[in-house]
This record gives sequence, structure tokens and C-alpha cells, in this order.
Amino acid sequence: MSSNSALARPTERPPTIVVSDLYKIYDTGAEQVHALDGISMTVNEGEFVAIMGPSGSGKSTCMNILGCLDRPTRGHYELDGIAVANQTDDELAMVRNRKIGFVFQSYNLIPRTTALDNVTVPLKYAGISGREQHQRALAALDRVGLAGRIHHRPNEMSGGQQQRVAIARALANQPKILLLDEPLGALDLKLRKDMQAELKKIQQQTGITFVFVTHDQEEALSMSDTVVVMDKGRIQQIGTPQDIYNEPKNAFVADFIGESNIIDGIMHRDYLVEFAGRKFECLDRGFSAMEPVDAVIRPEDIEVVPPDDGDISGTVTSVNFKGVYYEIIVDVRGFKWMIQSTEKQEPGGRIGMVLQPDDIHIMKKSEYSGTFGDYS
Repeated sequence: MSSNSALARPTERPPTIVVSDLYKIYDTGAEQVHALDGISMTVNEGEFVAIMGPSGSGKSTCMNILGCLDRPTRGHYELDGIAVANQTDDELAMVRNRKIGFVFQSYNLIPRTTALDNVTVPLKYAGISGREQHQRALAALDRVGLAGRIHHRPNEMSGGQQQRVAIARALANQPKILLLDEPLGALDLKLRKDMQAELKKIQQQTGITFVFVTHDQEEALSMSDTVVVMDKGRIQQIGTPQDIYNEPKNAFVADFIGESNIIDGIMHRDYLVEFAGRKFECLDRGFSAMEPVDAVIRPEDIEVVPPDDGDISGTVTSVNFKGVYYEIIVDVRGFKWMIQSTEKQEPGGRIGMVLQPDDIHIMKKSEYSGTFGDYS
């Protein structure tokens, strides 16, 4: 799969979103800024997709175009079978009202109206009859657990309850897709965890396609069926949470999703790589003989042993307690490794490290090589 291609996923569900070679270019006068640089992806009906990336990666621009709030410079975008990229403003407004629901980090509730009235607002714009407006709004509030607070105003509800009203408002119009832009960012940690479970439950019950932008890696990995990782206006990788974490495509993805030790290596042949001054068996193949590569080892996969028993050994430079494990930085021939272990080590001590073949993931060199993975 190329970095800007959709992941091939065998499924009987039809696609809800099809994006092909999409660009968004801003002309600042002095230069052209490629906010989106030829992205392609397919999102199937009923799928929960998380879009991740640092600030400026293009994820918000992507969401604006998916939500018909902005137009691409060029490329194809099809929503529920409708080619929307070149539609008029009136046609885009109709698509938004009928096909798309939005949930943002700021709740955007009307302060002086009740929860019921807030949920009813988009139904009025969609031309739904008064009686059906009321029924849909009640059903949506009941779905998010607020049937007993329909007459409460926003200032009479907690932050979590206000976010539930915003979700109910987005669901009431029975959209084909729900776009969620950092919807839980303003909540405290415990409430955020509760709402993660609630959102996943709602998505599974309704079967609505969810596209979710988040900076929270754990949130993306635990909630979504598919993760899209973006940087520099391009899709770096699309895959299941397990694929993204265990088989990152390049050093950017490996570093952005979790912690990673990323070491320069040489692939001697299939299943044999050299790094840190010695050769290791691995599970990777398809590289040229003696090809320079990046080797990825997750900190939690490293076994700590006495220095004479390790595949490699080094000196502990720092130890930080993280609650359920110790984060240990180890200097191995000038390269600083991170280890996550339940066993405390002492700074200045020597330790050995054991790596099994399935602890090692090999990646081709990329523009990100040498940028990440050393904890100096």
C-alpha cells in the first residue's frame, strides 16, 4: 500500500466516503502551501475511523472537506454515492443537512435554551415536521442517557452532559456520517474515558460511520476500526490499530504512535538484520542484501537481564517511575534506548537487553530516518 492509498479491507459493506488524489492548496503569494497533498482513502459504511497527526498535518483541512465546509483544489470526493467536490454552495448545504453530523470540542450549545430545544435546531433547518422533530430529539437524548434532563439548560449541566447534548444533536438528523473533531478534549481524564466507551457504544448501536480526529493515541487505538496517520498534508499510513502499532511504515508513524527505539540497521538477508554492533534474527523479508534499514523495537518488548546475559548491554542513565512501570533510559554505544519495565534499575548500573525475533520490526529508510527514536 502506498502512503496515500486506501488500505485494502475485505468487506461486504459499501463505501460511504471515497477520496481520490485530493489536494488543498493555499496560495499565500510568496508560496503555495499544500495543506492536503494528494490523499486517497475509502471509509466503509459503519466504520469507525480515527485521523491522527501533529498540528499542521492536514487533518483539520481533511475534516473540513469531508464535512463539505470547504472545497478541494482538485481531486475526487464522493459521499454516499454523491460526487460533492464540484457542487454549488446550495447543493453542499443540502448534503451537510441531510448526510453529515458534526461534534466539536466546543459544544456550541445555545445557552438560554433547553437540551431538547438545542437538539431540535438542526431538525428545523432540515425541514423536519414539528412532531417528528420532537420525537427524534427525545430519542437522541435518550440514546445518550439524558432522557431525564431534557428541560435543563447548558449552565445546569456538567461538561460531560453538555457534550452528550452535542452528540444527541448530531445524531438526531440520522446522518450517514458523524464527524468528530477532538470532541473529548475539554473533558477531565475520568470523564474522557467514560465518554470514549459511550461513543463506541453509540457507534456500534447506530451503525453510523464515525470519522474522529484526536491527538490522543490511546483514544485512537482503543476506539477505532481504522487509524489514518497524517503528516505534511499526506497520509503516512492507514491500517487497523494493531497494524499501525506493530507494523509502522516509517519512523514518523513509529514515533507518533507510542514510544519507539528506532535504530540504523543493515539487512543482511531475509530474516537477518544487524544493528547495535550485532546480528539479530527477525521476521521481515523482501529487502535487498545489505540494504540500510530502520529497526524498530518498542520499549515494552525489551527483556532486562544481567549485562553478561544480554544480546546487547548498556549503562542506565535515568529512571522515571510511571505508575505501572519504570521508564529506563540506557546508553548503548552512544545511542539512548528506552525500556519500560516493572523492575527498577539504578542510574549508572550496567544491564543487558534480550530481543526476540518478533520484538523487531524492520522498515525501509524514509525522509524521517534519523529524526526519531533516540532518547538522548
